[in-house]
Amino acid sequence: MDTIHAIFENGVFRPVQPVTLPEKCEVEFEPRVVAEPLGSNSEELQALLEMRFSSGFSDTAARHNEHQP
Repeated sequence: MDTIHAIFENGVFRPVQPVTLPEKCEVEFEPRVVAEPLGSNSEELQALLEMRFSSGFSDTAARHNEHQP
């Protein structure tokens, strides 16, 4: 059998590609982390939070309802 790559989220392992196994079959495996999730490093997370987005508008709150029905 080929290696199955999966993402662990909400307590469930979710394969990132289609898997050819019978529905509801029981499997056994030993998870091995191959990549840390984005933002798992506190310094990396802090850098992401410090990023600023410039829309060119000084007061975007003033335009909040512009596209509301």
